[in-house]
Amino acid sequence: MVRSSMRQRASVAGPSSAEPKNVMQSDLEVSGDSTSMDSDERLLESLGYKQVLHRQWKLFESFAASFAALYFIGGIRGTFSIGLGTGGPVAYWPSYLICMIFVFITAAVLAEICSALPAAGSIYFWAAEAGGRRFGRLFGFIVAWWSCTAWTTFVAYNCQSAANFLLSEITVFNLNFSTDTSDIKFRAVQWIVAEGILLVSIGMNYLNPKTYSTIFRIATGIILLDFLINIIWLPIAVHNTYGFQPASFLLTTANETGAPPVWNVMLSFYVTAGVLVGFEASGHISEETQDASLTAARGIFSSAVVSGVLGFPVVILFLFCMPDLDTLYSYTAPQPFVEVYARFLGRGPQLVTVIICILGLIFNTTVAGVASSRLIWAVARDGVLPGSKWISAVSKNKEPRNAVTVMLITAALILCTILPSGMAFSSLVSAAAVPTITGYALICFGRTFITPNQFRNARWSLGRWGRPMAFVAFVWNTYLAGVLISPLEFPVTGANFNYSPVILGAITILGLLSWYFTPEDAWLPAARLAKVRQFEEELNSLDYAGTSDK
Repeated sequence: MVRSSMRQRASVAGPSSAEPKNVMQSDLEVSGDSTSMDSDERLLESLGYKQVLHRQWKLFESFAASFAALYFIGGIRGTFSIGLGTGGPVAYWPSYLICMIFVFITAAVLAEICSALPAAGSIYFWAAEAGGRRFGRLFGFIVAWWSCTAWTTFVAYNCQSAANFLLSEITVFNLNFSTDTSDIKFRAVQWIVAEGILLVSIGMNYLNPKTYSTIFRIATGIILLDFLINIIWLPIAVHNTYGFQPASFLLTTANETGAPPVWNVMLSFYVTAGVLVGFEASGHISEETQDASLTAARGIFSSAVVSGVLGFPVVILFLFCMPDLDTLYSYTAPQPFVEVYARFLGRGPQLVTVIICILGLIFNTTVAGVASSRLIWAVARDGVLPGSKWISAVSKNKEPRNAVTVMLITAALILCTILPSGMAFSSLVSAAAVPTITGYALICFGRTFITPNQFRNARWSLGRWGRPMAFVAFVWNTYLAGVLISPLEFPVTGANFNYSPVILGAITILGLLSWYFTPEDAWLPAARLAKVRQFEEELNSLDYAGTSDK
């Protein structure tokens, strides 16, 4: 039986022992003027928050937030050469298929939770609820630090990636300037370009919220244009020049990692895992989405499915269109794919594809900035971050501009690590996907073993499949986390060491310290989460009674 969980929550809300500690937090009582609220506002109030952000986005914007943040073709292209080196083509395309299926399961689990708890900050708030009475606050703090770090690092990484596409033209046109990352002059130029792209990308986050719908549409349009150009133009160009790889190429192996054979194949998931991550962005903007308990859940799941399905033919196409592996690994441009395009399309025409790639990454960063700033704002609203009161302030246009500023400054500082050493920046961004995937795993662990009976009244519900799917998602994302923190090259040296586990450990320690030293009543108080759980228990009882009457 599917019902409006919003109305049911409001009907059972009673006095709360937890006084709001932030002007944007409600006292969990239905206001006397609740009749003037729409259904989304009443649902948000039942979760303990006031409606302070603009709420005007619909299904397309919800879908586009995750679809553009994923930017599947950009993710495939950016890590393709690494993927081929971990097992070769015979490991790369099957690992993508396997990863895609399990991503769909994970997205479905998170979509159900989002349907029950459509609040900004999503993954952090879901972790707090999935942890139950005993572990909820701990889970919330840890995932808050994990997710904020992951999204901000991703923003910085995207800007450097866009800079690499642009600077690779130095190699294509044989300009007299080094593109060797060990050269401080090149790193200085790379840093300046990346910082400029960051300012342009995140600068759009300061525009009036009414313009964001246009940004979402442009971002989605560029991704689809990128997809179509590669699907149509690239094979024609390859056919007219060097020709395709034979079908047997898909069954060839490679080992650029030096890892034992079995683990070398396992490392193929290192790349494919990073392509389809970030689909929870629809949840981050749920407080600005109409009919959020259904729309945001649909946005999460549909964006993951569309990105995964469209990504697979791109993987196969790129495999058939690639030069041989020796040629591919001989390219010296900061972004090897630029030289691939120049090889098949020509130096002039390849500029079209590179411009589209750069624009795609800019708008990808802009949309990721929208999601990231809402996450940071929501975490600060609950008192988790230093300076939470200032960060959680909202502008007169009902947007979290201070959170945008925090994200911009943090990402700019991360980009500064390019200057002393390319390895320093690579080490920091190597952990971009790890905190998010470990967050998925922790939430699914809670849903499986701690709170398996919650969210039964979610409008977007998995029903009796919820717990087994959560368990599968927990096992899968735990495995992925293990792969992502594994060394990528053997033997391990200081130069090739994967710093992801060190960075993840440091972030976790910050989360634990924040959890330990932050007074409970300065955070979303336990009594408020207990009230949410009381809603669920009473709703479950109502459903059980209704079933018995039948």
